[in-house]
Amino acid sequence: MSGALKEVRNRIKSVQSTQQITKAMKMVSAAKLRRAQDAITQMRPYAQKLQEMLGNIVSNSDGDISMALAAERPVERALVIVVTSDRGLCGGYNSNLIKLTKQVIREQYSEQNAKGNVQVLPIGKKGYEHFAKNGFKVVDQYWDIFTNLSFDRVQTAAAYAMQAFANKEIDAVTLVYSEFKNAATQVFAAEPFLPVKKVEKKDGQKKADFIFEPGKEVLIAELMPKILNTQLFKAVLDANASEHGARMTAMDKASENANELLKALKISYNRARQAAITTELTEIVSGAAALKG
Repeated sequence: MSGALKEVRNRIKSVQSTQQITKAMKMVSAAKLRRAQDAITQMRPYAQKLQEMLGNIVSNSDGDISMALAAERPVERALVIVVTSDRGLCGGYNSNLIKLTKQVIREQYSEQNAKGNVQVLPIGKKGYEHFAKNGFKVVDQYWDIFTNLSFDRVQTAAAYAMQAFANKEIDAVTLVYSEFKNAATQVFAAEPFLPVKKVEKKDGQKKADFIFEPGKEVLIAELMPKILNTQLFKAVLDANASEHGARMTAMDKASENANELLKALKISYNRARQAAITTELTEIVSGAAALKG
């Protein structure tokens, strides 16, 4: 019986040690989440207004200026940018993003993929490792952005997509990422990144009237890439906050599960201990009875 007691004690120690790790990881993720949440909360209204402005300008141009990044053409080659995390232990966060990316390729770019004309640009180590190992055409220069997250580093990835689109090396770019809602909720989204989409006007809505200074072509040539850089940076900040929220939730659940497991193990330990004591008492009583006899 002592062997059984020792085994249960070892399991209890192991679960307690694991629980200490999960609690520490939850606290670390909570601290990182606060900073990441502040960053995306401050960035989101600015990025949304810029996106609205860009869509309005494109919608009201009436083809009177050349906008290479808004040119719609038949899609022969496509690029999918997917933002995952560098680390695991965050529940189904990465697997859901990878699943959504494959769904986008299957539903939107099946013909292009069959011809080998779909590329995946992963931001985040988990996405890079998965798509590289599973035979996808991977753009492998930007997967480590989260090691030193900054606007400039994200801008290089956006510039790659814009340059390839402008040069007609690719005809469409889709962005897959997780939109942060709160610590327990992430919304996995797939959005068109290029070409720039026009804003659909409601019935009776008047055409917006813009005054451009300097000239329209000069301004849009400068403005459009900067707004697209901002859109990708917003998506990366969303993903960063989502990752920490998902990990915090996963570690909290793991700690709760450890508590439940510890309760069950302690009950098993007490039962085994009581059985051992009962056995020892029985042996003592039997020995005393034998001596009397």
